[in-house]
Amino acid sequence: MKKIVLGALAGACFPPLVLAQSSVQLYGIADAGLMWQRGSSPKLISGGADGSRLGIKGSEDLGRGMKAVFNLEARVELDTGRQQPTLVNENQGYYLTRGMGALPPSLLAAVRSALQPRGGPAVNPENALFDRTSMVGLVTPVGALLLGRMYTPGYEVFAAADTFEVGTGGTWGSVTGGTAGFQALGADIRSQRALQYRAVLPSGLGGSVMIAGKGSGYLGLYDKFWGAALTYKAGSWDVGVGHNHAYDPSGAPSLRTTTAGGSYAWNDWKFFAGWHDQRNRHSALLPTYIAGWDAQLAPLGPATAAALRAVFVNNISLNSQQDAVSVQVGLQYRLGPGRILASVAHQNDRTPSDSDATLFALGYNYFLSKRTDIYAVASFIRNQNEAQYSPATAGAPGGFTPAPGVDGRAFQLGVRHRF
Repeated sequence: MKKIVLGALAGACFPPLVLAQSSVQLYGIADAGLMWQRGSSPKLISGGADGSRLGIKGSEDLGRGMKAVFNLEARVELDTGRQQPTLVNENQGYYLTRGMGALPPSLLAAVRSALQPRGGPAVNPENALFDRTSMVGLVTPVGALLLGRMYTPGYEVFAAADTFEVGTGGTWGSVTGGTAGFQALGADIRSQRALQYRAVLPSGLGGSVMIAGKGSGYLGLYDKFWGAALTYKAGSWDVGVGHNHAYDPSGAPSLRTTTAGGSYAWNDWKFFAGWHDQRNRHSALLPTYIAGWDAQLAPLGPATAAALRAVFVNNISLNSQQDAVSVQVGLQYRLGPGRILASVAHQNDRTPSDSDATLFALGYNYFLSKRTDIYAVASFIRNQNEAQYSPATAGAPGGFTPAPGVDGRAFQLGVRHRF
């Protein structure tokens, strides 16, 4: 009798626990295709238009306008079945080692090999299981509080302004990664160990604030990180402005990016525009580079070692810095069961190198169903001075052109299925 009464009291006092409804969803994207790049052989790639992934997300209605949510999303490389993509090509990047001609040729070759190991992981070097997203949170009537590894506010604005939706060789990100390419961490796409607050008003005005402490950032190298964004998504508009600000392991200001832009839809047309500013005087990777020299690459002999170390440290400190502004405009046009995409993006390098790059891209999607489409994209990058930008994919950096100043060209064919 006591058990029945206690059960009834529990139901009366805690109705949300009795009436709570929960749901768990398995979802993903399978995307693969062929890519031809200038200076490399044709290659089967995973994640051309969208990074291939497998995810689990769920929610529980807690009552009173509150909901518990979680999301775990793992990277999947369809070409290998692994979770660590390599560069699309294996061409050597030279920007980080410019000015190091005083090093003996064999030592310079060893430095380049250490900075860019052949076949090494270009993304997810930690080999994290849920590299794309791992978070839990509460949605309340006054906003959502989320904890874990998530997209940064600045990157979400960048993605919304990209005509090619941060995928294929046409993605704006092909020319915004810094002159040294993927080796310089030119964007904070995600941050681990992050706390984020998000809110959206009925008018479509929304915003987000993210903070993270020691061990944050994509590689967990930051001393601290913060970001914020203000967005408006209503009617035909999807626009915003976002800022990310990171600090290197010593607490000095590291990568800072500010992005503004978005899209406007009109009948079968959708127009895109974006502006992106990036600065980095203290790369979070610099201590790793110097530690690598000290551990593996220092030649024998104290005097010689000290002199050659100075050559390496002085130049790597300068070459890992970034200062650039980029703009992009483009459009999408619905044509029957498909759409045409076209864009132009320009990266203005404000460092003494003056290594600008301009990206031209043209693509087509044909939708076989609501879940499946095939795509074809041609992209061309005009590199100047020491720039070596090569068209990327959604799942991996493009790598480098065969030599500084050589134009980057690519053509992609692929199929994408969402489930």
